[in-house]
Amino acid sequence: MEDIEGFDNFLKNVDEISKLVKELSSADTSTHAGAVERADSWLEASKRKERQTGAVNRTVINSTPSAAELPAAGTGFSGDPGSSQEALMRVLEKDAEERSQRRRSKEEKANVLKARGNAAFSQGDYDAAVQCYTEGLEELRDMQELYTNRAQALIRLQRYAEAITDCQWALKCNEKSVKAYVHMGRAHLGLHDYAKARESYEKILEIAPERAAMVKEYLSQVGSAERRDCEERRAWEECQKVQEEEAKSPATGATVTGATVTGATVTGATVTGGLLDILQKLAKPDERSLYYCGGVELLAHAITDCTGQTIFRLHKGFSVINDNNTIVRCLLQKSQEPCAVDLCLAVLKLWKVVCQGNETNQQLLMEWACVRESLVCLLVSSSGAVRRECVTLLNLYSHTPHGRTLLTDNLDLHMLVEHLMKCLLSTSEGSQDTLVMSLLESLAQEKKFCQQIREDLSSIVSPFTSILKSKRGQSQSRLSLSISVIGRLIQDDVIRKTLSSSHECWEAFLVAMEQWTGREYRDALYPLLGLMINLSTQHSPAIQECAVVCSSRCCDLLTDPSGAIITRAVGLLSRLLPQSPAALEAAVQFGVVKRLLRILKAPGQESTKYSIRALAQCTTASLDARQQLATMDKRLQVLRRLVCEGDESVAGNAALCLGHCVCVSGVARGLLETDCILLLLRHAAADANADANADANADANADALQRNAAIALARLCQAEPRHMVRLRELHGLEILNSCMKLIA
Repeated sequence: MEDIEGFDNFLKNVDEISKLVKELSSADTSTHAGAVERADSWLEASKRKERQTGAVNRTVINSTPSAAELPAAGTGFSGDPGSSQEALMRVLEKDAEERSQRRRSKEEKANVLKARGNAAFSQGDYDAAVQCYTEGLEELRDMQELYTNRAQALIRLQRYAEAITDCQWALKCNEKSVKAYVHMGRAHLGLHDYAKARESYEKILEIAPERAAMVKEYLSQVGSAERRDCEERRAWEECQKVQEEEAKSPATGATVTGATVTGATVTGATVTGGLLDILQKLAKPDERSLYYCGGVELLAHAITDCTGQTIFRLHKGFSVINDNNTIVRCLLQKSQEPCAVDLCLAVLKLWKVVCQGNETNQQLLMEWACVRESLVCLLVSSSGAVRRECVTLLNLYSHTPHGRTLLTDNLDLHMLVEHLMKCLLSTSEGSQDTLVMSLLESLAQEKKFCQQIREDLSSIVSPFTSILKSKRGQSQSRLSLSISVIGRLIQDDVIRKTLSSSHECWEAFLVAMEQWTGREYRDALYPLLGLMINLSTQHSPAIQECAVVCSSRCCDLLTDPSGAIITRAVGLLSRLLPQSPAALEAAVQFGVVKRLLRILKAPGQESTKYSIRALAQCTTASLDARQQLATMDKRLQVLRRLVCEGDESVAGNAALCLGHCVCVSGVARGLLETDCILLLLRHAAADANADANADANADANADALQRNAAIALARLCQAEPRHMVRLRELHGLEILNSCMKLIA
């Protein structure tokens, strides 16, 4: 078959015949009879098709065979129709087995050739890889992997049309091949057919919706390539206009004299001509630094838009700058010339202008080894202006996922972090601090960055803890940015676990909590408490050691005028108390029960969930806490309201507190005239699994509420037998009995 349609029909016929052979050999009479009928219909349809296409059937059926033509004895054929059918089945089965063996042999050979092709591909020998995959397909024409692998190699060889054909054949073998659509999209992209490239990638969403993130990235690449083509087309048109104008009336070009560049015409209709003229002048080798400094500054002023950026790229602007030995020596801080610093500044500003909003230029710039090295080295330059321009350029990259990927893939991340920390600690300039921390916060979003710094985490944590502990005046923005950077980093599980166990971190947090009580640090205290809550999800000796001091400072914050600070403080307290019995006892003695109850008395507070959880922890472990709560909350009005009105989590903890408090002498008797029995019974009777679609957390909360309500009921009746009468009236004993499995 030389066309796709023929191959497709062939595969369908093979599948149909294989199915018929199996059914004909079936022991089931109805299956066998149905297969015979379908086989006859299929053969009749084939004959009709042959007659319609003019095919000649050369098969002749001899209705009166001679003796010589009769089957020999022992072949299994006889005049008996049943015997002939069995013999036919044996022949068909034998033929199927032989075909299966040949298939397995071909598969083995094809797999060997595929492995050879993969090895050649990994070594960059794409021609050899194509040859191996082709030989494999000669063995097995319907092996999807060989088509997609060969398409990938053909794309590397820029043979895009052939790659598309291979992807089409792969889809004939498997219409849900994601790999085939990926390579087809890449091939269309190579041919600059952006509409078909998008169509190929969007097909992936139909067969694999879970690949949405991958498809989004591919579609972004298509958009970038399409924009780049448009930019380059406009740039060439501009250059063509310049050439036409010069042919009519030659323009006065830029002249470079001594240390300055004069006469550059970089405005109006001759912007492009001026830019090209400056590039030509800068291409002169072995000039003084001052010569190149003036030229680079003029070049940066000449590039005013995307067209200018593209002209710079198309006319080898990167080579002109980055292959210049004088410029490279200055960038690597190996030049002693007086204006070396000025040249560094000029080049950094030029790179910023050239790369602003231009992903193609950003990628090309990172391909130069001198650039990758200098961007890290210049962060510790003796010149503050150079450091600031370098950080500004790196921040330009960090604003987009593509730019961050370029940084993490091309720069020495360990040295980058080390130099950024030196840059941060060696300056008191607020703007530069902000740039450095914003850069680190952006890089922390990248998984590769976090993985790289796991082993040397102290290099970035120690400077930040020093900032938090510093007693000299710190701006709120600087402190908030420091916390934000750490907050980004702990999204990585390994880093979060490390910092949770860091004594250095928790000591810095305690110092900060003590120093930031004033109003001037309110905006920094709020994110600090949030960071501590996130880190306290991990149990560690470091947290246990500081829990007493930390919980006492949280208790102080429970009277803060800011509701947001109170919410964070009580949230942290609810995380610390279970980890340290000493901290819990100290908090109770400090009067935390009274402060938590005050928060709970105000309905609708965001801090209610944290407060009732902390209160439940206190009453669980401390008899003193139960007595305090029973004394302050007359007839447990606050707890009963939360059991009635709160969500499952709040109601469950409130029921737990209530169950603890009824054991205090006199409390159960004081509840005789209340609706306490009815409230608890309603929750104890609830079916925790009523909502089959509820998530795991909701189910857990519902189970806890039902269990705590049942326990509180039992304790209430035990403490005051008169409650049993009311329970019987409400048929509560049966309900309580059914809850025993939960209590157990």
